Amino acid sequence: MPAPSLTTKRLLLRQWKESDLSLFAKMNADKHVMEYFPSTLSQNESNCLAEKIQKELREKEYGLWAVEAIDAAPFVGCVGLHYQDFPAAFTPCIEIGWRLAHEHWGKGYAFEAASKIIKYAFQTLRLCELVSFTTVENQRSRKLMERLEMTRKPEDDFEYPKLPKGHPLRPHVLYRLKNQET
Repeated sequence: MPAPSLTTKRLLLRQWKESDLSLFAKMNADKHVMEYFPSTLSQNESNCLAEKIQKELREKEYGLWAVEAIDAAPFVGCVGLHYQDFPAAFTPCIEIGWRLAHEHWGKGYAFEAASKIIKYAFQTLRLCELVSFTTVENQRSRKLMERLEMTRKPEDDFEYPKLPKGHPLRPHVLYRLKNQET
């Protein structure tokens, strides 16, 4: 069953369109957006990532939705859920994450979309917990996690195994949000 579209007052969270790909590639090539990733992405790398994202949205009831600002912008980025199973004490898990184009930062879109997705994850999907993680220095994402009422225990912090030992982005913080209704 494919993931449904979700709406908020200002946003449409939807399946991806072909027209999103060039905007996604532009976003993934932006040094501001990719500051806490190992590198920016080429057009081909971005398209491959988009293909994986679209496949998950078609095959599951969740994924990274394309985010459209209704009456403002056809594509501002992506926000959603992703299954993670890399080796760590907290995996397997469902992660909530986001990536928005730099020109759309500071408008509350990530918080608005993530809040809707949390509600969907807990009320519709009946998930028990969501996690989010980022490199230690990524204060913008950490503040968003805290605004979403996610909590961090320093003993849960970890070394991200997909980056080589000694990489400056390898130390990560883990935030959790429990479903209070389960």
